[in-house]
Amino acid sequence: MNHDTICALATPNGVGALGIIRVSGNEALGIVNRCFEGKNITEVASHTVHYGFIKDGDEQIDEVMVAVFRAPKTFTTENSVEISFHGSPHIARKILEVLMKNGARMAKAGEFTMRAFMNGRIDLSQAEAIADVIASENEASRKVALNQLKGGISNEISVLREDLLNFTSLIELELDFAEEDVEFADRTAMNMLLNRLEEKLNALMESFQYGNAIKNGVEVAIIGKPNAGKSTLLNALLKEERAIVSDIAGTTRDTIEEVLHINGTAFRFIDTAGIRETTDAIEAIGVQRAKEKIATAKILLYLYDEWDATPEEVIGFVKEFWREDLKVILLHNKIDLSESNENEFDQVLSKALIPEFTTTIIPISAKVQTGIETLKKELSSYVENLKTDESTVITNQRHFEALQKSLRSVRNVKTALTQSFHTELLAYELRYALEHLGEISGEFTNDEVLGNIFSKFCIGK
Repeated sequence: MNHDTICALATPNGVGALGIIRVSGNEALGIVNRCFEGKNITEVASHTVHYGFIKDGDEQIDEVMVAVFRAPKTFTTENSVEISFHGSPHIARKILEVLMKNGARMAKAGEFTMRAFMNGRIDLSQAEAIADVIASENEASRKVALNQLKGGISNEISVLREDLLNFTSLIELELDFAEEDVEFADRTAMNMLLNRLEEKLNALMESFQYGNAIKNGVEVAIIGKPNAGKSTLLNALLKEERAIVSDIAGTTRDTIEEVLHINGTAFRFIDTAGIRETTDAIEAIGVQRAKEKIATAKILLYLYDEWDATPEEVIGFVKEFWREDLKVILLHNKIDLSESNENEFDQVLSKALIPEFTTTIIPISAKVQTGIETLKKELSSYVENLKTDESTVITNQRHFEALQKSLRSVRNVKTALTQSFHTELLAYELRYALEHLGEISGEFTNDEVLGNIFSKFCIGK
């Protein structure tokens, strides 16, 4: 099927000023030429644009501009054509029908990018970076995705992998001379390489938490007792009346999720039902969902006010939901009702929670929006603190898992070296380390993995 000529709409569905249809394959020029009224594009130079009409027999469908790209200097490395037409969905369908009538077939999801990968134009990590560039919703995720598209992660790994491959070759050679009991590979130099590789893999893996935050956003759960001001806080952060605010306890029955970008990072705020014991079946479901959201959140905003809580209650909540990977921010709400800036309530909390729990206490008034900017700065600093010195940031779960397996194999090789394992076992562990490193760039992969990756792409890419 890779020899077929494929076509697809490359622009979003719907009405627009212009639309673009892509065609790629050995017969791309001939197929388009058979339905193009204008120059003979099988004879024109590469990377040129030509005016004319797409026609179905004698019927002109639309006035178009046709861009011609000859192999191998194209995205897929195959002959490619891009047809720019007036952005009508009906015209798009008509042009695609004519192209298929003349020998093309509709492309599958991600098939253009898959061909670029299969033909050696890009590696697998770069192919995935293309999808990340398209999906980027903020400046940070765009920069990281663009760095990976330029081969960031592949370049980081390839040099060390090449050195490891050289040692593996020497170890394999030793197996051929097993009876002579000779060593071709310098064990000391190999151990130094393994140490460098282990350090690099650890650093890349540590960058995943930051990468995941800027790619997928940071999940922030807003919790507290009923009427603590959770919905008012969400509205204050979003600067709109997104959640219903009422003096009636238990107004919020389900979770409400909204995204707010702070300094280029997406924070997914989740307003939850007030946590309390209740006999109301629907409210109980809301409380359960709130607890489920807390379990997956990276940041917990716990609202309380000194008129409806005690320090012991707040401490109890923190202890109940505490995790080492969870940042807890205590929000002392309704300070507009307080007559004093010095709050004994928070002093008691600070003494009780530190150093047992690392928390931050911020006095706010969600109603009059006091302390909201301080809260935003605290949220932003959470992401800043995740940054590492690595220029390449891991954002892909598949890459992270491949790095984990690579690190495990590298450590097994180190163990084999220090304990003087048989050369055959050493060669076995080295091959596994190379294979897992190669999974990132796609040098070692399988059809199931490829199918899963490219099925998530849009049609036309």
